[in-house]
Amino acid sequence: MPDPPAGTVATLVAAAQAGSIRATARLLTAIEAGGTRAASVAVALAGLPRRAGIIGVTGPPGVGKSTLVTALIARYRQQGLRLAVLAVDPSSPFSGGALLGDRVRMAEHSTDPGVFIRSMASRGHLGGLSAAAPGAADLLSAIGFDLLLVETVGVGQNEVAVMRLADTVLLVLAPGMGDGIQAAKAGVLEIADVLVVNKSDRDGAAATIRDLKAMVALGRSGTAGPQQWRVPVLSTIAAANAPGAGGAAGIDELLDSVTAHREFLNAHGGAAVRRHQRAEVAVEAVVLERIHAALASAAGRAQLTAAAHVVAGGQTDHHEGALQLLTWLAAEVGDNG
Repeated sequence: MPDPPAGTVATLVAAAQAGSIRATARLLTAIEAGGTRAASVAVALAGLPRRAGIIGVTGPPGVGKSTLVTALIARYRQQGLRLAVLAVDPSSPFSGGALLGDRVRMAEHSTDPGVFIRSMASRGHLGGLSAAAPGAADLLSAIGFDLLLVETVGVGQNEVAVMRLADTVLLVLAPGMGDGIQAAKAGVLEIADVLVVNKSDRDGAAATIRDLKAMVALGRSGTAGPQQWRVPVLSTIAAANAPGAGGAAGIDELLDSVTAHREFLNAHGGAAVRRHQRAEVAVEAVVLERIHAALASAAGRAQLTAAAHVVAGGQTDHHEGALQLLTWLAAEVGDNG
């Protein structure tokens, strides 16, 4: 696919700022394509203010992340905010495709002109996000959305990448998940700014909340700036039609905690820290993309095969083989940069 002319990208950015869903989708497609197409979008966005707050929603599969995001959209739309949602779905390791089911689950907001929903395939990227997520988040913030919700894949304790992208990270858990909290605390629990026990109408909710509060009291998580944020543990019922629950519950309290965390960041310098982290993630994503592209080329595959051959033959070790490959990559990426 040929690269769009610079004038075309600028026109698309202007149209996206004016509210064009089609233009926004085309720009996101260019960002996901990577390379010079993504770079042309980044150049066109230079100098535009980024005002959108970014909320990350993470947690194990089955806890109701998408349902909770849907409930948050409804509340924020009542406040008159324009929202964008990036929902990252797991990819097939064989085809690279994804079910993109989050868009289906949020279908009730799909016709709202104040809500833009984009599903993104993780394509094997670790950390629960897509490699294109930093660039996509930057675009959506630059074209005027008030708030961005980022829902991660939901693979468990490795989903820490969202911590470097979001202003506020919601870790969603649910009662009745066995030792799910035990598994989560080793990696994900420490990144939470707000802990949410969803489906709290289920048996065991009180015990789950008690255990989480004990973990927060013992450890330190969700910190930002010179002061420590006290991580709240909240209970929610995101599904409005939950049987016997009398409708959704706890959503307003969750919004209050998100607002309080944003005010905390602004008061203690954490907002600047999060912006710096987002810039680091964006730069790192481009570096890794170029390295992967170089390795995927015919020359890159040949270099990797040659390095593996001498390692397998015992002529050298894998560290030395990696250093030789890195030397080639440095020259290759530099020449093509």
